[in-house]
Amino acid sequence: VMQLLEHIHVDVDSIAKTEHFLQIALPDLARRGGGHADGYGNWVHIGTESSYIALTEVAGANTMPELRHIGMQVDDIESVMGRLAAAGFQAADISSLDTHPFRRRVYYVDGNGLDWEFIEYLSEDPTQRNDYSH
Repeated sequence: VMQLLEHIHVDVDSIAKTEHFLQIALPDLARRGGGHADGYGNWVHIGTESSYIALTEVAGANTMPELRHIGMQVDDIESVMGRLAAAGFQAADISSLDTHPFRRRVYYVDGNGLDWEFIEYLSEDPTQRNDYSH
């Protein structure tokens, strides 16, 4: 089975801030590993058995302007929004929440300035999921 994305690796000012955000938004993700490597710094891998997000702590790291957002598919976008709201996170952009008949999208920014898009598909039909006419 081919997977499109095995992992993404991002430098952050604080691993704890992004890990906290992800634990709230996506509680099924788990810390797969972590540690400290000489000349490299503190790092963690957060994800599932088949894919993960690698974070390396680099003091003063800023979100690179070329990285628009990281998209994560979810089963229930309302649950994600509810957990994040309860933890004090406000959506950065809800303009795409209900503009498409087959998907819902919302954007949040974590404590390190990383922009996250959460997508809930309302259809199993790839043609409907990938309809960009709306």
